[in-house]
Amino acid sequence: MIRIVCATLAFAAAGGTAAHADILSTKNRVKQFKSQTSVLDNRAARQYKASVRLQPQKINTPTKWGSAAKSYSGAYRGEYLVLAKAAARRHRVPEDLFLRLIQQESAWKATALSHKGAIGLAQLMPGTAAVLRVDPHDPRQNLEGGARYLAQQYREFGSWRLALAAYNAGPQAVRKYGGVPPYKETMNYVRVIWGS
Repeated sequence: MIRIVCATLAFAAAGGTAAHADILSTKNRVKQFKSQTSVLDNRAARQYKASVRLQPQKINTPTKWGSAAKSYSGAYRGEYLVLAKAAARRHRVPEDLFLRLIQQESAWKATALSHKGAIGLAQLMPGTAAVLRVDPHDPRQNLEGGARYLAQQYREFGSWRLALAAYNAGPQAVRKYGGVPPYKETMNYVRVIWGS
């Protein structure tokens, strides 16, 4: 107790009272609070950005051939890109592969209609859309159906290349030929999307 009193008297005698009062003024407390908050916010933002735990999960899907599909490098950056990525993640389809599939199928046109009757972004046939229970005219459902259908083909054939071939030519054609069917359109489709 005596030490505290002596320290207080020494502080007051040294002229510390005015400086101490200045530190505790409302203006200075606000400045100090803003400064500390800014430092903490910046530090937290850097930590969040660098956090591996908070990043979206990357899906590494090896193939029978031991090679990975190339990255999506399309120019499209519109509203459907986020929906397509989310649908791919939900169905554990490599994002880049699914984005290239959509680019190839419809060039990101939600109203695309093929001469064979395929509809929308993922170019779902009406029968396939009915089996998947999605509305092929609704962009979100169309992408959801496309990702789910591609994932089903992968589960059946165990290869993304064969899944792409089945997506394009139908699973019965892949079964019939025991691999990518020798149809020019399908071989080109797989080559363009897979990148080999």
